[in-house]
Amino acid sequence: METLTSLFDTKGCPLEKQKFTWREMAGKPISKLDDDAFTRVRIILMNGIETDALRLKNIGARFNGHLRQALAEVRRTEQHQATMVNWLLSADHSPLETTVAYEQVAIEVTAAVAQNEPDPYQAQTYRFGLLEDFDHLYRYSAMLDRLEGKDANNILQGYTDIIPSRPTTVHHRAPEDDLRDSYQRESAALITKIHAAMITAAEYQTHDYYMTIGPTFADPLARQLYAEIASVEEQHVTQYGSLQDPDESFLEKWLIHEAMEVYAYNSCMEQEENPRIKAIWERFLDYEQGHLHLVCELFKKYERRDPAEILGGSVPKLIEFKSQREFVRKTLAEEMDLRAKGHDYVDKKNEGHASRDYRNQLNSEGVPAEAVSAGYQWAPGTELSLKKIS
Repeated sequence: METLTSLFDTKGCPLEKQKFTWREMAGKPISKLDDDAFTRVRIILMNGIETDALRLKNIGARFNGHLRQALAEVRRTEQHQATMVNWLLSADHSPLETTVAYEQVAIEVTAAVAQNEPDPYQAQTYRFGLLEDFDHLYRYSAMLDRLEGKDANNILQGYTDIIPSRPTTVHHRAPEDDLRDSYQRESAALITKIHAAMITAAEYQTHDYYMTIGPTFADPLARQLYAEIASVEEQHVTQYGSLQDPDESFLEKWLIHEAMEVYAYNSCMEQEENPRIKAIWERFLDYEQGHLHLVCELFKKYERRDPAEILGGSVPKLIEFKSQREFVRKTLAEEMDLRAKGHDYVDKKNEGHASRDYRNQLNSEGVPAEAVSAGYQWAPGTELSLKKIS
């Protein structure tokens, strides 16, 4: 455990000194095959977190006139941070390969969070969503083989299994079955608040990417598959977003988000093996500590509260960027048949009629996730095989 004093009490780089040029923002990308897959995982995760920071601050500015200038100033830096991070992805990734990478992020990061989450209900929610992203990876891997003749493991690098999970067919739920019990702001651990903000951000990015990429495919089945899974990703945003206490003030949520960004960049910096990318994580950790310090001052000024009320305690271990294969397999074996009913998790035989009826209507003209993977079974070297999915 690391004390918060060393991570969250550092003033960091002042906002006025956070400068960029176009050349560094659009710098040299990573190598698709030579860099470790977890370097790409960190890039995708941090881009999602930065774009969520922009989203939160833009929405907050609509309701908080007195904070608009501060929000605009921090947002400008985070726009450039998001650009510099996202532009690290190389152009030789096809949209489908990037999709496979997005699902690897969802699986490995959510699995790490689930094991580090002290609240049993919240941890259960992360395990529940994890198995759905795990199945999405299988469906997109089948589509990658079908359309491009490529083996998804070239992207995954052996860290993440490619096998069916809780079928995408049954992920579709009535809206009331996607809502979850929220943590209680006064009693929840800081890491619980950080996790909820982080995974919501990651899922939101995935949703937006699929909504952007899906219409660009000519293949009718690919278009349908992206439409189907984008809908599930919106359900995931609803699910994870509802884990957060709605009674937190906007400044409280902003403070938590900045703490989450500090925590995430620190996790990336500590585990990055590429020296050039590690330097970016270190730089942006310093920037985010500057943002956090600014918000702490705003929190004291406008809410007349001590930020230590929110940031007090200790920091659990960092996000573990490593293969979570054994945990995922254990979760798959034990929880594949769970369904959501209201705010609860139940066996599939006890699922409510609202979700069954909703799903039956959506699936009444066919299920893209089933069609794309019909006859598909991943095996090493499939990109060299003459046998393709019909």
